[in-house]
Amino acid sequence: MATKAVAEECPAAAGLQDTADGLRYVARQPILDLRGRLHAYELLFRSGPEQGFRGDSDLATRTMLDNTVIFGLERLTGGVSAFVNCTREALTDNLVEILPPGICVLEILETVEPTPELVDACRRLKKAGFRLALDDFIWKPGYEPLIELSDYIKVDFLLSGEKERHELLNRLHGAPVALLAEKIETQEQYRTACSEGFTLIQGYYFCRPEVIQNRKIPPNRITQIEILRLLRQENIDLQELCPLVKQDTSLTYRLLRLINSPVYGMRQQINSVKMAMIAVGEVGFRRLATLAITSELNGDQPVELLRMAFIRARFCELAAEPCGLDSTEQYLLGMLSLLPAMLRVSMQELTPSLPLREEVCIALMGAPIPERKLLDWLLANEQGNWAACDAIAAENGLDRETLLRSYEQAVVWAEAAVRFA
Repeated sequence: MATKAVAEECPAAAGLQDTADGLRYVARQPILDLRGRLHAYELLFRSGPEQGFRGDSDLATRTMLDNTVIFGLERLTGGVSAFVNCTREALTDNLVEILPPGICVLEILETVEPTPELVDACRRLKKAGFRLALDDFIWKPGYEPLIELSDYIKVDFLLSGEKERHELLNRLHGAPVALLAEKIETQEQYRTACSEGFTLIQGYYFCRPEVIQNRKIPPNRITQIEILRLLRQENIDLQELCPLVKQDTSLTYRLLRLINSPVYGMRQQINSVKMAMIAVGEVGFRRLATLAITSELNGDQPVELLRMAFIRARFCELAAEPCGLDSTEQYLLGMLSLLPAMLRVSMQELTPSLPLREEVCIALMGAPIPERKLLDWLLANEQGNWAACDAIAAENGLDRETLLRSYEQAVVWAEAAVRFA
């Protein structure tokens, strides 16, 4: 089954691409600093329904530039810096000048030769305010002028060995560049990158943390999961729910802060849990409380993990009704799919405590059942695996345009929610 192949729980990419039917995809992947803070997104073009790019590089860059105009760069990245792959033509023919220099990092592909014309173009772009990065960099004679102009040098951990990286870093010693390790998939690779002197990380390690064996769920987490259980009841019992929420000071603070934020547009000041519940109504409160609880569950994990959880939750909620699924249930399914990464506890340990039907708990553990079809589509989308996206949509009768529209809305919603979580 197509969904089985995309059960990886966390590559952080996103999509809008040009296709024959007019739909557009762009993949985005976060770049984090060593403290797990979001530094930038890399925007990636895919030329067709395949995992990686195989088409014409200049066409890919032109389409990427066109996409930034159509969708708006800040909307795609939430206002943080954007790394954009650039061919020689894009740099020397001034194509990239359509981009806002203040938030753009022009990523020079490894296939681009450091000709005098290219170096002159890079100097001109630097003066215009752009930053430069060398992609998949391997030391070669003649690249010194580009190194001097670069702000970032990216090294692919899957294509380089420890000895090769050591020699490269020795050559770069003293150069005023940020070293970025990409394709970091595991905690072990993350620790290696840190020890070798890399200061920025790109990869999926942050949502695949090491699970602590036999770890017990902390008592306050049990309370929060119990709150989620009560939120799944058909009618909320204020007398039973409010005392549980008040037991957690941090949760109460987050909840009140969220409800008083511009995201929810409340016209009256809210200063109690009960008032919050009444003001937003049951549906709004269920969603709001789940946001606050998940923010708390995320603890000291990277904020990008929380952003992904919000995107998954909102996407599954928005796409649920056209697919004949329960929107509230799907919201929780998307949100809780990242709980193992947040708590560092396996899903098998968590599911007995989760406030969901047995079928949904089974779906969370990876079973390819109908309750999981939206999550599976989104996981494939996060990976930029367009072939799997199309296969899942076709197999389950899902409308691709509705899915893409739901995803775009979820990204915008999540960016706002994270600011107030």
